Amino acid sequence: MSELLLILVFSSLASLTTSASDDYTGFVYAGCSQLKYTPDSPYQLNVESVLSSIANAATFSAYANYTSASAIASSPVYGLFQCRGDLSSSDCNSCVRFALSQLSAFCPFTTGAAVQLNGCFLRYGNDSFVGKPDTGVLRKICGPVAGGGGYNSDLLGMRDAALAGLASGFTGGSYRVGAAGSVQAMAQCVGDQSAKQCNDCVAAAAAQLKAACPFAVAGDAYLGKCYAKYWSSGVYHSDTNNHSDQVGKTLAIIIGLIAAVALIIIFAAFLRKVGNSGKD
Repeated sequence: MSELLLILVFSSLASLTTSASDDYTGFVYAGCSQLKYTPDSPYQLNVESVLSSIANAATFSAYANYTSASAIASSPVYGLFQCRGDLSSSDCNSCVRFALSQLSAFCPFTTGAAVQLNGCFLRYGNDSFVGKPDTGVLRKICGPVAGGGGYNSDLLGMRDAALAGLASGFTGGSYRVGAAGSVQAMAQCVGDQSAKQCNDCVAAAAAQLKAACPFAVAGDAYLGKCYAKYWSSGVYHSDTNNHSDQVGKTLAIIIGLIAAVALIIIFAAFLRKVGNSGKD
């Protein structure tokens, strides 16, 4: 996903997701291409065709990919979506439709874009990415460190065992869950990946988790074509507040600060004016 520019200002509001009960529409990251297409152009018709197909397919499938070149054959658009393996059909449909709304909000008229939510992922673009591996790191989130100064050999051993089970492919399929002792783990590859590509991607995600979160009780790693995560004891839960509300609160705080600064500047100018009048 190297051609997409990640919107890290929004992904900074994301938090660890450590159980199937978490909000499946919780925001993780979004990426937009730097190039934009002309509104009402043939390329837009191809984009709309792909996204419409994705919206329709999400009502009965957890994964699908599409190509549209009906409006302009020289500029085809590729797209796919993926729902988390434990979601019901109705939740998958709701997640994908919410992700589609986020695409239009974050990446209007961009030639390519991607959105990752807790429960689903979708992407479209003019590059033929379907079926190709991608282990580029897009997002890493680490939980708090374990007790006892951060180093807990038992916890680390269980974490490594749980992640190794996911990477080995023994749990089968693109959606994988596992556990070792008190540590639970989960991984999923995009449905266009072969078994070997999935194993390699999950292994790369596990390596990123161990390197970035060496002593953490939980961690998430999102790569181009897969993600992996782990948590211990089932007690570390994510903040499931809606990210749009958080963005609104953040903007309100920023606007309030700007207004306060403006008032201070105006008041200071008034005092200077009064002082100068007194001198006259």
